[in-house]
Amino acid sequence: MDIILKYFPDLTETQKAQFEQLRVLYEDWNLKINVVSRKDIDEIYLRHVLHSLGIAKVQRFKPGSKILDVGTGGGFPGVPLAILHPEVDFHLVDSIGKKIKVVNEVVDGLGITNVKTTNDRVENVPGQYDFIVSRAVAQMETFVRWVKGHIAKKSNHELKNGILYLKGGDLSEELQKYTTAKIYHLPSFFKEDFFETKKVVHLPMKYKG
Repeated sequence: MDIILKYFPDLTETQKAQFEQLRVLYEDWNLKINVVSRKDIDEIYLRHVLHSLGIAKVQRFKPGSKILDVGTGGGFPGVPLAILHPEVDFHLVDSIGKKIKVVNEVVDGLGITNVKTTNDRVENVPGQYDFIVSRAVAQMETFVRWVKGHIAKKSNHELKNGILYLKGGDLSEELQKYTTAKIYHLPSFFKEDFFETKKVVHLPMKYKG
């Protein structure tokens, strides 16, 4: 938990309590439905929570924004970002039912009211959003195809509406065709070795009505 306060020192007492409780809930649910590896559960604040919050170091979301988390798995990056942005609406989507079950239980346990979930493929989910967030669930080209039509027309942030994608490794080939993509290196924000090759990719996307 200290590692979260190190980089996000201005948390409210409610947010601190929610981040504290998050570990307890995931440890409990992981015994019943394995959504996070054993090693990762032991380092959940570093490998999952802080990693998810890397997106917030690139772009803080304004109140009233709508964010779609595609392939959320056990709730990352959506749940930590929802704690950090209580006035932003988050929609967490995953095609695997047991993962969404865990997310629902964690969200209920934390008392978070700004998260809704859907157990389905994102192609079947209606609606448009300011940003689509995810943690490396597919190659960028595949991901772009999945989320086509889900970007809202009006941009209200410093960054243009589009994808904020947590990725690692060499992305030069994968992003070759996306000339507007910008890479933010997480070691610029976080000093731990875990983040050495970790990045956030921002890909602005045009509205398609």
